[in-house]
Amino acid sequence: MTSEKTEIAIARADRVMRSLDERGGAARDAARRERQRLNAGLGKTLGRIGVAVLLISIATIIIGLVEPIGMFGFLAAVGLAIGVGALLIFSGGREIAAPNVTPDLPNGQMVARFDSYLFRARKALPAPAQAELDLLSAQLPALRQTLERIPDLDPNAQDARRLMSVHLPNLIDRYVHVPAAYRGERDGEDVSVDQRLVEALAAGRQALTEISEKLARADMAAFETQGRFIQSRYKNDVLTSEPTPDER
Repeated sequence: MTSEKTEIAIARADRVMRSLDERGGAARDAARRERQRLNAGLGKTLGRIGVAVLLISIATIIIGLVEPIGMFGFLAAVGLAIGVGALLIFSGGREIAAPNVTPDLPNGQMVARFDSYLFRARKALPAPAQAELDLLSAQLPALRQTLERIPDLDPNAQDARRLMSVHLPNLIDRYVHVPAAYRGERDGEDVSVDQRLVEALAAGRQALTEISEKLARADMAAFETQGRFIQSRYKNDVLTSEPTPDER
């Protein structure tokens, strides 16, 4: 009996550790992708700052050629350049906000913005919801590769875009606005706010999984059709083109 209990305890510990490793791996991958996005954004910001400083410098030189600006004018130009640079840096804040999506935003960029949003929103959620967020985040790279290959107006792409830009961000935003003291209270279906959040995130994740599977099955069907066409078109030609014994 003791040995059986020990094996059960060890098996349970193994499941817990595997779960923690999977969550940690997903969280680390999400953090790595966010760092890559931040580095790319920093490079663009520095480029815009350089252009702004160059324009201010050119304007200052032109004005100085027409009328001497003196030390105060030079300091004013320097202050203006610093102010513009600071504005460009701090305008790209990392607050928790729903992805800014326009109709012409490509599918791949849509997924990247949603991935960044999930990373920033994660800390505001309870541990069970974070686990669901990690599972959702882990499937986004593959989903992005799939959605990048299909038109933005494809019905499956539109469903995925609505989930990532409207439904799931609205869910998280409304949860964050519920006072912490009320999140444990149960509604008419005997479900707490925290439980409702986890269940809704799981439903959204499952919906994205089904979209990915549907697109994958379509790719497999297209591949099968192409393979059958090539076989039917060229297999007989290859057989008939083989040399006869006399020709050898």
